[in-house]
Amino acid sequence: MPTGIHLRDVRAQLFDAAERVLLREGPSGLTSRAVTTEADCAKGVLHRHFEDFDAFLAALVLDRIHRLEARADDLRAGAGTGDVVETVAEVLTEVFSSVAVSIVALITFRDELRHRLRAARPGPGIPLATDAANVLADYLAAERNLGRLAPDADVQTLAPTLIGAGHLLFADRTGEPPSEEAVRQMAATVLAGALR
Repeated sequence: MPTGIHLRDVRAQLFDAAERVLLREGPSGLTSRAVTTEADCAKGVLHRHFEDFDAFLAALVLDRIHRLEARADDLRAGAGTGDVVETVAEVLTEVFSSVAVSIVALITFRDELRHRLRAARPGPGIPLATDAANVLADYLAAERNLGRLAPDADVQTLAPTLIGAGHLLFADRTGEPPSEEAVRQMAATVLAGALR
């Protein structure tokens, strides 16, 4: 049986393949066979590197969370520059125009995956969505500390509100993504009472 292409970075190539399948077919189409077919490798490759398919999915979600956390450093460093609404709109677009909408659906769809993610990252909320809210809350807190948001701005409420509204804007995978203006308008509306 052919094993397909040689995989240099097996994890990364399998993760990228899983994202393509998720974006194209949604959570119900994501199987180990679909992933390995997309990665052009034998099914055994996935199982040599991961205990089972849910372990693979948990590793995928955790990898995407780590990428998001790396973006948080850039956001904090950029606080005080640019337009707050534009920055928030860009972050929401980055988060939700990627595979995040499908990953959130996948997490709610698979009980074992949720259980594994809770063991790896205890706490409330849906992994990835909660992490994105934390990234936004940190950024908004930095802007508040610089006086660009009102001193009493409740960033712990604003951030998940932005994530929830952003998720709703991007949730329809079958239609066109929302326009930049629609995302910006939503961010401006949510932040209106907090902006200085």
